Amino acid sequence: MTAQSAHLDDELNLKALSFHAQPRPGKIGTLVTKPAATQQDLALAYTPGVAEPVRRIHTDPDLAYAYTNKGNLVAVITDGTAVLGLGNVGPLAGKPVMEGKAVLFKRFADIDCFDIEVQAETPEAFIETVVRIAPTFGGINLEDIAAPHCFEIEQALIDELDIPVFHDDQHGTAIILAAGLLNALELQGKTLEEAQIVILGAGAAGIASARLLLALGAHRDHLLCVDRQGVIHLGRPDLNPYKFGVAVETNKRTLTEAMQGADVFIGLSGPDLVTPEMIASMAPRPIVFALSNPVPEIRPAAALAVRSDLVMATGRSDYPNQVNNVLGFPFIFRGALDVRASRINQAMRIAAVEALRDLAREPVPQAVLDAYGLNALSFGPDYIIPKPFDPRLRERVAGAVAQTAIASGVARLPLSD
Repeated sequence: MTAQSAHLDDELNLKALSFHAQPRPGKIGTLVTKPAATQQDLALAYTPGVAEPVRRIHTDPDLAYAYTNKGNLVAVITDGTAVLGLGNVGPLAGKPVMEGKAVLFKRFADIDCFDIEVQAETPEAFIETVVRIAPTFGGINLEDIAAPHCFEIEQALIDELDIPVFHDDQHGTAIILAAGLLNALELQGKTLEEAQIVILGAGAAGIASARLLLALGAHRDHLLCVDRQGVIHLGRPDLNPYKFGVAVETNKRTLTEAMQGADVFIGLSGPDLVTPEMIASMAPRPIVFALSNPVPEIRPAAALAVRSDLVMATGRSDYPNQVNNVLGFPFIFRGALDVRASRINQAMRIAAVEALRDLAREPVPQAVLDAYGLNALSFGPDYIIPKPFDPRLRERVAGAVAQTAIASGVARLPLSD
């Protein structure tokens, strides 16, 4: 890191602290949606008027969707064990991130959120806590929970609850990168079925991305996952069930060996773990998704210096092709809530992938160009995935998810206009 970049980081940090503290602490609050100006208003909002919706919901629990905010309310819940790139900072220190997630839900999909930080010493305790508070909500967004417990927690809650449960660190990341990767492969004249893929990082995002790419058609023997101990292969005795599920039979043992001849590199790990030599050893017309944030596995300038024929994406907004989860989770939940889906299934996740993939190929609205200070933008190596401020995302992604929920039998309402 240069002295100039360190200065910029310090300046940003000070601005962020001021932003979070002033003029009132935090980023979210409560908006009252009914009038409360007269005695009559209060009599309807609380006692005695509130008793009638209570009686109706007691008779028919589904009426909670008619008389409360349940149908448009999502819980953003963490145990603080894997917060951003900061690790296990605990639930309270994770609260600014959860508040930020609530801001994004509201800004992009008009979904109300409560952020909930849970002190839980075991996955079982966390699961029990979420199950007990779940009646309040129309959906559960799990966030910043470390692997491998995140897999156990999400599946248990999906099995237990009748509302959508979605771990964004798993599926959100997988959905966005899959959409971008399919477009990048097309631009590079390659197919997912034939591509040799390396995924560095076998945590929540890495395992989920491998699973989704396999579901989309990647060849199991062509996909190598790499963790701190090297390539995840069937001969390793240290694999948990989730890593074993992506293990393959191979003679390759190191990241350097895995990268030789690879068509695709996906980094979901840490900063500066990939060398220019590794990029140089990849197949012709490679694809590099260096998604560690804020510092990627390899910086675009370093990668492009050795491979001018690559297509590259990062997790940063100051480089082209940002893989940003905000392209997914607000609209995926919007679609699920709009048809009162009981879960977000694999078909709905794939529908989101295809909607994002298709949108990037269409002409870009002027509003998007204005938001990013651009004169032009079109499908190509520097634009393989939509921009977060594209106003079409809500209709396209949410609509695709809702329609697929109906088609796959998990919706409880038709899709209205």
